[in-house]
Amino acid sequence: MEDLTLTTPALLFPTMSLLLLAYTNRYVAISNRIRVLHSQYKEEKTQNLLKQIQILKRRIQLIRDMQLAGITCMFFAAFTMFLIFVDLKTYSTVTFTISLLILMISLSMSAYEIVLSNKALYIQIKDMEFEMEQ
Repeated sequence: MEDLTLTTPALLFPTMSLLLLAYTNRYVAISNRIRVLHSQYKEEKTQNLLKQIQILKRRIQLIRDMQLAGITCMFFAAFTMFLIFVDLKTYSTVTFTISLLILMISLSMSAYEIVLSNKALYIQIKDMEFEMEQ
């Protein structure tokens, strides 16, 4: 394997910055949706609203974990650069590997959060279909 250079871990910074921005946008959208559902739930306490709120609660937790994983990935990438700078090649390779693994964990959580997003939408669609049938 080729030795790491300072530019290799630096490549993760733009990627992680964009991912963290996307995660933050999802968080803002979900928090707005929770506020709307909260108002609706005060007026009519339906099971469908409760299910959606529960899914949104799980999604908020996932996004928090995705953001923490992204920040941790960036930390390890920066630490890798430090290790390269002080000429600790073996440690820098291990640290960069950890950074990449954490990035993959963050992306996996993001995929699961998308699945939950679809689940919440299907609940709403089923409710609309039920109303149309009556």
